[in-house]
Amino acid sequence: MKPVQSTLRKWMENNGNFQENYIKIKQDILQDPEIKEFLSLYPELTDADIEKNLIKLYEFKNQSKQCNACKSFGTCINMIQGYSPILEVNGGEIHLSYEKCHNRIDEENKRRQQKLVQSLYMPKEILEASLGDIDSRDPQRNEAIRELIHFVEESKSGLPSKGIYFFGPFGVGKTYFLGALANKLKELNISSSLIYMPEFVREMKSSLKDDSINEKIDFFKKADVLMLDDIGAEMQSSWFRDEILGSILQYRMMEGLPVFFTSNYNLAQLEDHLASTRSGIETVKAGRIIERIRQVSKEVKLFGNNRRDQ
Repeated sequence: MKPVQSTLRKWMENNGNFQENYIKIKQDILQDPEIKEFLSLYPELTDADIEKNLIKLYEFKNQSKQCNACKSFGTCINMIQGYSPILEVNGGEIHLSYEKCHNRIDEENKRRQQKLVQSLYMPKEILEASLGDIDSRDPQRNEAIRELIHFVEESKSGLPSKGIYFFGPFGVGKTYFLGALANKLKELNISSSLIYMPEFVREMKSSLKDDSINEKIDFFKKADVLMLDDIGAEMQSSWFRDEILGSILQYRMMEGLPVFFTSNYNLAQLEDHLASTRSGIETVKAGRIIERIRQVSKEVKLFGNNRRDQ
């Protein structure tokens, strides 16, 4: 409280007679409507009690209460940013404490929500995507939009066990759908991890050098909602397919955790792609991955105009 005391004393000393100013400030404090109401609740407080705690009353009077004098968290005028003063009486002593104000709570919620969307090599425009900005005029997109909205609605009462496997040609907005969904889910305090598959493969390979691969795999296994963008575009290897992708999908299938995918391939085409490796054609292992994908997602086509040309 020293800053308040020194500020008050300096003001009085710089404005004429000290005693005269002290009386004026005391009257001003005691005439404050909130302080008058507070003191009326405790008639047992004597003039000496009030005099002894005058500095606390002064501090209370000159601060914003629950944002009534602050336009935003960044423009908070209080001694402790984002905290509102509260007066209490305990054992005949006036106490001044602080609680979080509305603006601070809102700011903390926004920061926490921002952390709910984790991305690996996703462009900024995707991270800023919004469901409201999705073009619904093209009837070829109706099914995909309907399934996306259905997932959001179900998530309000509990996270569904299946995501969506969006497939379609280049440029129709598949990745944008993932970003828009991730931003909508964070409003429900549901975390998402968005991963661009070609870079994800490189990330996993480089993780072998610093022994961080198991930690990263564990993170993607347990994310509330996992989103794998452009599956099938990565350089195919049996190691990544079986040890990384297979492990993640197996865990999420067993735990009932949803996965979203985007791909230029439908599931039958993706199975052929996954089967072809340097070791030859591995139909059984590819089929195992496809079966896991079917367990954690629903195949939905997404067609329409190429938006990259617009």
